[in-house]
Amino acid sequence: MNSIDQFNFKHKKVLIRVDYNVPLNGNFEITDSTRIDATIPTIERVLKHGGSVILMSHLGRPKSGPENKFSLKHLCSYLSEKLKRDVQFADDCIGERAKKISSELKKGDVLLLENLRFYKEETAGNRRFAEQLALLGDVYINDAFGTAHRAHASTAIIADFFPENKMFGYIMENEIQNINKVFRNPDRPFTAILGGAKVSGKIEIINTLLDKVDNLIIGGGMMFTFIKALGGNIGSSLVEEKLFDLAMDTINYAKDKNVNLYLPLDAVIADEFSNEANRKIVSSYDIPDRWMGLDIGPDAIQKYNTVISQSHTILWNGPMGVFEMSNFENGTKSVARSVAKATKEGCFSLIGGGDSVAAINKYGLKNQVGYISTGGGAMLEFIEGKILPGIAAIERSF
Repeated sequence: MNSIDQFNFKHKKVLIRVDYNVPLNGNFEITDSTRIDATIPTIERVLKHGGSVILMSHLGRPKSGPENKFSLKHLCSYLSEKLKRDVQFADDCIGERAKKISSELKKGDVLLLENLRFYKEETAGNRRFAEQLALLGDVYINDAFGTAHRAHASTAIIADFFPENKMFGYIMENEIQNINKVFRNPDRPFTAILGGAKVSGKIEIINTLLDKVDNLIIGGGMMFTFIKALGGNIGSSLVEEKLFDLAMDTINYAKDKNVNLYLPLDAVIADEFSNEANRKIVSSYDIPDRWMGLDIGPDAIQKYNTVISQSHTILWNGPMGVFEMSNFENGTKSVARSVAKATKEGCFSLIGGGDSVAAINKYGLKNQVGYISTGGGAMLEFIEGKILPGIAAIERSF
């Protein structure tokens, strides 16, 4: 396996798999450029050392072929601005047009291919499709950690066609290094903060974390499955009743492992799912009928802030409430600020998952935390100890 820092890119066409699955507004303007910005150092390394760059990515989940709202052409102007050069665009990712533009690239040129997922063969991991992509470049770099857990054509199969010329970009290198830093030998106390809507997507990560952390803080909609399992009244709050037994198993396992499991003492509740709804603060275990919990309350915030302030390693994945609504963002905002403050005082913090990253950015704290992962699902699977196809494909030797 080659290193991006040692490889000679002179006169090479370098095919880079990036993760440009970024949010766009109604005018097709990028509303969060974190993922694009993170790829710039890798691209500039290739350009600075005499190569040309061919970028490939997916955007959204197109159902059947090309759709304008999922076209990567909408990213060209921003990318050109960031790279301080005109980024060319190919309106297909394979075929004669893409091959022609790629073949004519000169030193310092950058080409962005059209959305890979306009072809079903991408997510199917089709070998022929991967081979057609591979024809466009001399070197393959995977810098798309956000899709590293998927065995797709452009992340896991294509590397086979570059046995001597494949490597990780800086994002992938940094992700692996920082996640390993947290899980292989963390400074203690180690605190994990989990939020978001559902427990179901995080059962494995919870079980993994209970073997590693000192404190596990729970917030967001997922908290109500635990609280209801313990016999609390949660009104109309989000709940997964089929997971009550699992929730109790988790609570008991935490006791067995001497892990401090924190559930919110109180909640901000509303009589409907709206920022304008009537709201009040009550015990998380005594929410009236027809009311729903949409954020953690002030007592929970105070307790969580104390635990965070005493931590030396922090993992945060998932918001504490519906932070998109101003009346229910206080829990997420407070946790974000506490994590930033702890980091300033010497704690190492790892932030992962789209909503957690969005919160850090919303509150202007991205330069005040340890490391922001570009891949929520991939990060969780990596933490769980799973083999990620996108990583294995680069590490595999022939």
